[in-house]
Parts: sequence; structure tokens; C-alpha cells
Amino acid sequence: MAIDRLGEADPRNQFIAHLIHYAQTQSGHPQWTIERCLAGGKHRASDGSEHSDVEYDGEVRTAAGIVRGKWENAVAVFRGIPYAQPPVGALRFAAPAAARSWDGIRDALEFGPSVPQANAVSGGDCLTLNVWSPDLGAAGLPVLVWIHGGKYLEGTSGNPHHDGTTLARSGVVVVNMNYRVGAEGFAHIDGAPDNRGILDQVAALRWVQDNVAAFGGDPGNVTVFGQSAGAGCIAALLAMPVAAGLFRRAIAQSVPGTYFTPRLAAAISTTIAAEAGVHSTVDELAHISPRALIDATEAVIQKMPAHVASWGPTALTPTPFSPVVDGDVLPSAPWQALAAGAARGIDLLVGHTRDEYRLFNTQMGNEVTDEQVTATLELLAPASDEDYRTAYPEAGPGHLYELVNADWLFRMPSLHLANAHHAGGGRAWTYELCWSFNPAQGASHSLDNLLVFGTLSLDEVRSYGGPTAVDEARHVGHEMRTDWLNFASTGHPGWTPYEPDTRSTRVYTAEPSIKTYPEELSHRIWRTHRFDVQDLRTE
Repeated sequence: MAIDRLGEADPRNQFIAHLIHYAQTQSGHPQWTIERCLAGGKHRASDGSEHSDVEYDGEVRTAAGIVRGKWENAVAVFRGIPYAQPPVGALRFAAPAAARSWDGIRDALEFGPSVPQANAVSGGDCLTLNVWSPDLGAAGLPVLVWIHGGKYLEGTSGNPHHDGTTLARSGVVVVNMNYRVGAEGFAHIDGAPDNRGILDQVAALRWVQDNVAAFGGDPGNVTVFGQSAGAGCIAALLAMPVAAGLFRRAIAQSVPGTYFTPRLAAAISTTIAAEAGVHSTVDELAHISPRALIDATEAVIQKMPAHVASWGPTALTPTPFSPVVDGDVLPSAPWQALAAGAARGIDLLVGHTRDEYRLFNTQMGNEVTDEQVTATLELLAPASDEDYRTAYPEAGPGHLYELVNADWLFRMPSLHLANAHHAGGGRAWTYELCWSFNPAQGASHSLDNLLVFGTLSLDEVRSYGGPTAVDEARHVGHEMRTDWLNFASTGHPGWTPYEPDTRSTRVYTAEPSIKTYPEELSHRIWRTHRFDVQDLRTE
């Protein structure tokens, strides 16, 4: 196993020591050993044979009432626990309200309904969360709270790719949640608070503080982790006073660089509401069904490039929504907030994949012209002493197009967040995923999720890369998961913290290593750029 190679001086041994202590002190669940923690829920009987755990109900008393989950593969799983009241009626565009209590025992065996979105307009009691725990006693385990991505438009806590079983079997409590997306959660609406989807996340984190100890977790050792739009929300949470004290560490995977002024957000929401035949106010939108509002949003998404003169680069992204820097819930853009020390007491692990824009590249399979590249560079590239064509002389038009989009949207915002956190007195670590199994997709956006959660389809890996790629996938996934778990457990993932001069980075290839940040050419182009809010432009 990869963890066997760790030397005494390696900080990641702290997590292994924690895991050993955890395995040796179990009282709430029988037959625990360190081997069983690492092997995924099987135990060996005195005759040497292996036995899978028998499922049985587990009951936990929360602040609102008792919930009943079940044991699956040595992990107690509780699904569909409400952390806020359903966002319907008067609460539809309001800040989340605390969940009502209940009498008796509430079954927590099925995921709650998804929030309204394009492929699932269910609504109702959708502000729910799920818990995976290897111990329902007073173990005081580290807690990992996952915030899913999805372009601020979609996503559900029931996504099987985000199943918390593998992480929880390593000795942590995993929590994830539904939160409002699309116009319901992120549109700027007169009479409604901005960033309602992120306020949902705050409510879920408060639930964790109040209840996770009963599931074996330590409310004083909570790490939020998320990717893409989830990472954008985490960057916002780091800057939000209302989220202060709700988590101790943060892992931000592929932070998007888009945060809106109220003026830009209002222009976008006005356009969407007009598509539905109303004004962007609580009173008028209350009469528009979630389905109709989703359809209006989808119609505007198709027309977004036509708004580039006024909406700027946002019009060329896959989504019309981003967190709104309203000066209240979110006082300033994350880079400015962190540089000013807003989150200096929170440890931050931040990074991205190498080929971030490959999956979004609508030009794939098409010829990208020099004229298209020139227009894209003029729109996205920063004012700099160096330019992309000089920095990447061998890159053709298609490669340049992809590079500048990846840098503007994900890679440089992530790197600059680490730089800002360091400037504000906080500790940050950086990583980049360079391993891939599919040449057409490369080290794509979201691949790191599958590796960390252990949900990457090995059959798919084998079909593209063969048996060697399968072994690599297991190894890289194990390495990433170990680093994430060590960070959550000890506050140190196992390599040197970020420094602007050295930029020591954990690089995940077939054999992960620690080296200087790999994307130095792009870094030089963007080094003096200052990420800030996107504003409405004058046409």
C-alpha cells in the first residue's frame, strides 16, 4: 500500500496514527481493526475467513428528532435528513429557515428530492443532507462536508459519483447536501437576499455544528470541500462573515473566477424574468413555476453569446449565475477578502486539473481560426508583458483557445486564491491533477472528484487505457484521498505550504510528486492580474 512507504518525518503519518487510534478505540461498532478500516468493512474471523458486515438499523437523535439510517459496507448511512424547511411558498426566495422538529423516528433511508433544476423539477422538501459515518459513538472523527458543483445550475447530493462510503471507511464522517441552484438559488431578485444557495450551505454547516457529534464527528474539526461551482461557493464562504466559525479547513477544487456585481447579476436576472414574461421581483416570480423559470433560464443560456458586449466574458461561460458580491452577505470578492486576512485562521488546499476546459470546449472537433483565437485572447487574456502566442510558440489555434479559457475560468483563479490567502496570513497548499486515462478528455474538469471519492469507473478506464491505466487510477486515487484525509485530520496534506516564490505543488501523475507549480508559462502571463468581480459593461 502507498501509505506503507511514508517515512517517520512525513506529516501524513499523523493521519495514520489517528486512524490506528480510531480503530483501536471503537466501542460503538464491533470487530474494528486498523486492517478493517483500510480494507473497507470486512473483518477476519478466528478461522481466517472474511465476512462482510450485516446491515442493521442505526438510530441517532438530532436536534430536530430521531433519524434511522442503516449500515452499508461498514458505514452507517443516513439519507434525506432535512436541515431547513422546504423552500416553497413564502420561503421560496427567502433565506433558509431551520427545519421543523418531528415526533417519533424518521426514516433516513432514501435521498431527499432534488432541488428544482433542468432534469428534475421536484422541489418540495429538498433542502436535505446525507451523512456517512463509520462510528455512531463519541469518536470525535474529522468531518468532511462536500459541496457539489454543477455550474450553479444543477446537482444533487444523491449523485452516485459523490458517494461518501470510501472516504468514511477511512475514519472520517462525510456530509453532503442539496442546495438551491439556478434562479431559485443564485438569481438577483428584488425583495430577496442574494446568494440563497450559499445561505443554504451555511444552514447545512450550522446543522453539522449542532448535530455531527451524535454521528461520531468532531464539530471543531470540519473541512468543507467542493469542486467547480462548489469550490466557488467555498471561496465565497471563506469571505462571508455569516460563515465564520462553521469550518476549520477548506479544500477548493477548480475555483471558477466569476463573481458578479449586483448590477451585472440584475441585468442577467432581468433578462431571464423577461423571457418568462415578468419582472425580476419576488412578487412577480412567485407566480412563475420553477419549471417555467428553468425553461426561461435555458432559453437565455442559448442566447448568452449575444450579450457579450454588456455581460463581458460571462456571456461565453456555460452559466448565467455566479455568487453576487452584494456588500452584505458576500462583502467582497474572495481574492480581496483573503488577501485582507478574512480567513487567515482557516487552512486552505486549492488546485485544479491540467485540462480544465477540455470538456467545455465547444470547438473540439472543429477548426479554430486565428481570428477566433485573437478575439478570445482580447476578451480573456490579461494585460501583461507576456502574451500567449509568445509563451506558447508551438501551440496551434485550438490549443491556445483552450489554454486561455482554462486559465481565465479555473486555473489562474485557483492559483491566485492560494496567493491571496498567503498574503492575508493564512496557510495554503496547491495541487494539480495531470494524470488522465482518456487522451481525448485529458486531465479533465471533475476527474479529481472521481479519484478522491473512489467512484471512477475502472471499466471505463480499462476501455481507454488498459490494465496499466487501471493500476494507475487506483494508485492516484489512493494518493489523492490520503492527502485529502490527512489535510482534514491534521491540517497538513504532506508537502510544503504555498509560497509565492517557490510555489511548491503536489502534482498527481501516474507517480505523484512534489515540484514547482507546473503551469509556469501561464503563471507568468497572469502574475500581475487581479481577479475581481465581473461587472456590467457599457455597450
